[in-house]
Amino acid sequence: MNVTIIGSGYVGLVTGACLADLGNHVFCLDVDQAKIDLLNSGGIPIFEPGLKEVIERNVEAGRLVFSTDVAASVAHGEVQFIAVGTPPDEDGSADLKYVLAAARNIGRHMDGFKVVIDKSTVPVGTADKVAAVIRAELAQRGVQDMSFSVVSNPEFLKEGAAIEDFTRPDRIVLGVKDDVEGRQALATMRELYAPFNRNHERTRVMDVKSAEFTKYAANAMLATRISFMNELANLADEVGADIELVRQGIGSDPRIGYSFLYAGTGYGGSCFPKDVQALASTGREHGQVLRVLEAVEAVNRDQKQVLVNKVFARFGHNLLGKTFAMWGLAFKPNTDDMRDAPSRVIIGALLRAGASICAHDPVATEEARRVLAVDFAEAPALLDRIRFAGKPMEAVQDADALIIVTEWKAYRSPNWTALKTAMKAPVIFDGRNLYEPHAMRQNGVHYIAVGRGGHG
Repeated sequence: MNVTIIGSGYVGLVTGACLADLGNHVFCLDVDQAKIDLLNSGGIPIFEPGLKEVIERNVEAGRLVFSTDVAASVAHGEVQFIAVGTPPDEDGSADLKYVLAAARNIGRHMDGFKVVIDKSTVPVGTADKVAAVIRAELAQRGVQDMSFSVVSNPEFLKEGAAIEDFTRPDRIVLGVKDDVEGRQALATMRELYAPFNRNHERTRVMDVKSAEFTKYAANAMLATRISFMNELANLADEVGADIELVRQGIGSDPRIGYSFLYAGTGYGGSCFPKDVQALASTGREHGQVLRVLEAVEAVNRDQKQVLVNKVFARFGHNLLGKTFAMWGLAFKPNTDDMRDAPSRVIIGALLRAGASICAHDPVATEEARRVLAVDFAEAPALLDRIRFAGKPMEAVQDADALIIVTEWKAYRSPNWTALKTAMKAPVIFDGRNLYEPHAMRQNGVHYIAVGRGGHG
């Protein structure tokens, strides 16, 4: 099948590469010429395990192309995936300007039936707006009888495991209209996704608005579990309980399960922060204050300060002359994504308090340099006090303390003797609870974790 992907970012690249890997001919469009040049030269603009290899073999096979040619992209595919960004607006609502621009281009250039798929995470009612834009463009062209159908097909990809998630999905949600065009679109989508349903049927067909709502509801639920556990972790610190033991105790209940119950420094990334805000914004638009989600966001905002507060409690608020090692910059492992990463909040607070930082991350260093330059655009001199190490042990050399922000596997089993020798003092602030407090005491490490109470 000929497939067009509009937007060559995280969702677009993964979708395009994986569909090409099934034998489809995929045209990936992006308006960013530099990004397209990078892709055509063999590079990729993001880090995602396995993605580069999938792209390389499908480019070589002639099934995957990258271009800025809008007219060619519309002509190429009967199926047009819209996978552009939907950044939060000032009020937290999703900004649909890129989605509607993509729809406008489809209406401007289409010459036959198209299945237009909203793959981007979009608010309820977006499909109607996309359809209205396409109709308006067709009317402006004087075209009366050209049909199309807008389908909602939200993505459920975890950064760091996106290839696996796309090729072995838990579910494939398709929101379609119950009309002639909608039924034709559904048949096309079933054909496209048939390889994923050979073992068992994963497709969930519903109306368009329910499909749009499903994506936001899923991310809001997961974010809620994280904030819930973080609040309990903060209480555990006060009462002397161990949140890791609590997690195991409640996770063993099959009604609850273990997923997304880890306490830490708060969630970040491209999905949870903006999706929680967008769903809360949708509620306000319809006169419904989603109090749980408002609290989820507030808890997460405060949680990013938890390690900062623990550092201040030990060293005071004046950190002049203090040097901190930091392990992990990306918001989660196996990605270089720095969007809403807790490390940015922690770095900002420590630098402003006078500290120096030496940070390590396996893949996110260059992206961290870029976003921190933006964060400190009004105080660039502060960046003179942050350095980036090529190896974890280089970061801890002569450090007053180590701060762990991202749970990369490379940090799980350090050489404790070497670490203690390198540091001025064996002090660890662990924002991901990687180690057992008892083992840390035996190793002679002063260990401050999240929600481990008196067990640290």
